[in-house]
Order: sequence, then C-alpha cells, then structure tokens
Amino acid sequence: MSLQVWCLSFRQPYAGLILDGVKTVESRWRPLLAPLENQTLAVHIAQRDWEGEEWREVLSGSLGMNQDQIQALLESGERFGRGVVAGLVDVGGTWLCPASLQGEELEHLEQSTVLIGLQEKYLTHLSNPRWLKEPLSVHGGRDLWTVQIPNELLP
Repeated sequence: MSLQVWCLSFRQPYAGLILDGVKTVESRWRPLLAPLENQTLAVHIAQRDWEGEEWREVLSGSLGMNQDQIQALLESGERFGRGVVAGLVDVGGTWLCPASLQGEELEHLEQSTVLIGLQEKYLTHLSNPRWLKEPLSVHGGRDLWTVQIPNELLP
C-alpha cells in the first residue's frame, strides 16, 4: 500500500527548514499551493541550493540564532541528502502579501518564511511537518507533481 500526494521541490536550506518546523509560511510569485489547502504536500529536496543568503540573515537576525544553531539546522536538513522526498507538511490557506505591508506584521512574516521581500508574493501557511522514516529517491519535477509514498516510509 502507498499514499499518493502532491509533491513540490524545495531548494536547501528551505526544504530542511520546513521539515524542522522553522519555516511555516511558503512564498511564491503565483498561488501555486492555493488548490492544495487542507491537503498534505510531500517535500522534495532539490539538488541545487537556494541562491542568496537572506535565510541566514533572518535566522541570525530576527530569529536570534547563533552560528552553531544555524549549522545544526543545516545538518539536520541534509540528513537524507538531495533528490529525495524527505517528508510531509500540511497546507493551509494562501493569501497575497500586500505591497503596503510593513513593520511588525511584515517582520513576523519574514521570520515565518525565513525570507526578506515578501510584498506582492503569495504566501501559504504550512503546518505539522514530519520527516519520512527513510528518504524516497525521486526525480524532481517542475511545479507540482504527484508521488507515491510506500506506507512503510510514512512517519
């Protein structure tokens, strides 16, 4: 038996940050995850890293993590390597971040997305992250695709 779910590829360190519960809001330029509200999404770890260091600024800045804590998070996120489905997350509501948003509300969203510059992006709540028992080796796809996860890998 297996579970069929939608899957989305995330670059590191974001895949690990989602599965470790640090990143609780995903940002995209279009409402890609809106149709998946109240569904489970498989998290695929892409081969490539995220270009840019904004995540490091948010972790060490507003989230107040030191270098050892950040390094431990990065190592946790790499536990299954790359090119694998590593876990599951529940998808919540999607909304458009207004261009006018600023101050504490924007800072809170930047902490939740571990990203800077969210205005006019679509934001989606993510909750209940869980790692699979073992990674599932799968070629990544563009946008959303479906994946079959054997029951014995489910957390």
